[in-house]
Amino acid sequence: MSAKSVVALAGGVGGAKLVYGLAQALPAEQLTVIGNVADDFELYGLHISPDLDTVMYTLAGIANPETGWGLAGDSWQMLDMLVRYGEEGWFRLGDRDMATHLLRTHWLAQGVSLTEVTARLACALGVRQRLLPVTDDPLATLVDTVEYGTLAFQEYFVRRRWQPVARRVWFEGAETARTTPAVAQALAEADLIVICPSNPVLSIAPILAVQGVRETLQQRAGRCVAVSPFIGGQAIKGPAAKLMPELGLDISVSGLWNFYEGLIDGLVIDVADTFQIAGEHKAVLATYTLMKTDEDKVRLAKEILDWVETL
Repeated sequence: MSAKSVVALAGGVGGAKLVYGLAQALPAEQLTVIGNVADDFELYGLHISPDLDTVMYTLAGIANPETGWGLAGDSWQMLDMLVRYGEEGWFRLGDRDMATHLLRTHWLAQGVSLTEVTARLACALGVRQRLLPVTDDPLATLVDTVEYGTLAFQEYFVRRRWQPVARRVWFEGAETARTTPAVAQALAEADLIVICPSNPVLSIAPILAVQGVRETLQQRAGRCVAVSPFIGGQAIKGPAAKLMPELGLDISVSGLWNFYEGLIDGLVIDVADTFQIAGEHKAVLATYTLMKTDEDKVRLAKEILDWVETL
């Protein structure tokens, strides 16, 4: 792989898995991860950044291997006590995980930017790659549902377990949210941009909605490829395969090409979906995209890095 600068757009567990593979396949200084912040929210006065934390914990090698989010070996005594006080406890905050949210909230209250806060936390955990929130400005995913009307993202995704039928998804604050200088520079100078197999609507679309991201991708000098989050028309984890058709979006290979139209030079799909490849879609890598083990993650990352050289 000749690219000297690789940028990954990531959110959620699927994105974090491929980021881990890229981190093992590349020198640390060559990889920058731009994370989704539209699922950030406040709970009990704490600023929680689930997507950033999932990537950070994964890169640090301390993520819960069973869930992909949270910390390995964490305990839940605080949550148990909250439930005893009568709280629902619908958002599972582990005892050690709380330290991350406490420090983030403390530093933000002191006027430190989310970009700097994320850098401090990641550095303390030994993460050598750059992890950047796509924006320091407020950005929030909202979901209009048939059953409950408009829901905040975590209400829809965690509390309601993404079961309500979605009619619309939008990103509050996108009109004014702008990329940070670090994100703008990383995108502009990237030899390769990888859109990870994250939920296209809930994890990638909010990144693209920030002022400056889509424009930079359209004008970039390097290559950009997307990795499909679907295998055999189904999502490995989460609501993508349910949500996108509810919004009138096609989850086929052609549908993903259309979703990322004007942004990507190639698409990585699972071998189970090769029957969907249309003749006009020549820039497709069909491989095994299921990442069950660390070896799977590294293999997929290396295959992608080698393949982009042929585009």
